[in-house]
Amino acid sequence: MSSTSNSKLSFATRSVHAGYNSADHEGSLNPPIYMTSTFAFDNVAQGAARFAGEESGHFYSRVSNPTQQILETRLADLEEGEAALATASGMGAITSTLWTLLAPGDQLLVDKTLYGCTFSFMEHGLKKFGVDICYADFTDHADIQANLSENTRVLYFETPVNPNMRVMDIAAISALTKDYNPEIRVIVDNTYCTPALQRPLTLGADLVVHSATKYLGGHGDLIAGAVVGDAETIQQIRLSGLKDMTGAVIAPMTVFLILRGIKTLQLRMERHCQNAQAIAEMLEQHPTVDQVFFPGLKNNPGHQIASQQMDDFGGMIALELKGGYEAGVRMLNRLKLVKLAVSLGDAETLIQHPASMTHSVYTPEERAEHGISEGLVRISAGLEAVGDIIADLEQALEG
Repeated sequence: MSSTSNSKLSFATRSVHAGYNSADHEGSLNPPIYMTSTFAFDNVAQGAARFAGEESGHFYSRVSNPTQQILETRLADLEEGEAALATASGMGAITSTLWTLLAPGDQLLVDKTLYGCTFSFMEHGLKKFGVDICYADFTDHADIQANLSENTRVLYFETPVNPNMRVMDIAAISALTKDYNPEIRVIVDNTYCTPALQRPLTLGADLVVHSATKYLGGHGDLIAGAVVGDAETIQQIRLSGLKDMTGAVIAPMTVFLILRGIKTLQLRMERHCQNAQAIAEMLEQHPTVDQVFFPGLKNNPGHQIASQQMDDFGGMIALELKGGYEAGVRMLNRLKLVKLAVSLGDAETLIQHPASMTHSVYTPEERAEHGISEGLVRISAGLEAVGDIIADLEQALEG
């Protein structure tokens, strides 16, 4: 089933069926796992044509694989893009994309708050090779406009932001960027929302990246990533950034697990969102909590924008305790059901301390500059009964 034939089907139905026809695979209900590194040609001319891109078909699994192709078709369909590329990790998707699109002397304009490894790659990777990394507050559109230049090639941001949950207006940012220069590529990390909640390409973005490790896989048993966009750019990333630069090739078994996870994506996201909303409302009223950062709360600065561009408010929450860092450590160490672990989007509720864990690559000064406080705690609401999650958080907060 192609994205065209799927266009009238619901998201949940496409999550199960898009990109796969069992009749083409001996009637197998689930896609076969092609565990092969290379593919045989009928003759020399066919091999040459495939290497030259003149004939469709697979020739080496570092470039493409039939199992991978099913996942990529499904992801492109769900994100409403032309094509997708699956990679070995979220960072594999980000690095393969940016190495393809940027050259020495180019400016990469990014929001001031990023996932720790994304920030580290930009600061310690791209910058080393002559790319100008420029930071702005993307909630302030005047700040974006003030930093756009003739050398700007890519504009990159997350929404909601990891870890402090700031919300960016994708449509407005994309429009003002394209008004300045339509050639600038707008890239959105959509890991927190997935296409079940937010589809940046429909709001004006050019490319979407994912850590498929998180909600797309959904069960904490794989590492993977993806990038979605127009077919020409995705092919460039496949043949340049992935094939020749990062080699971040996804394994067929991992692809199979993501396909299995995506079948229940909408169901899981509904439960993640319900649980997160209830947890955030409890935390907002708790006497030991200073601030809760969750776009589903009506007093959150990003609530109105999130209401417009997201189908629900997601499963991620951040909070600050009145007792600061020390109170946060006590809380984290007293939890029994909620797991102290990095990552997110799993069936289990996870909690972590960004300053010492996922965002520890920032120096203390950089964290202060980029809006990541030392006492911030991040929660990924799982699929457990919400009463059990709340009871565990309450007993930990009262300790």
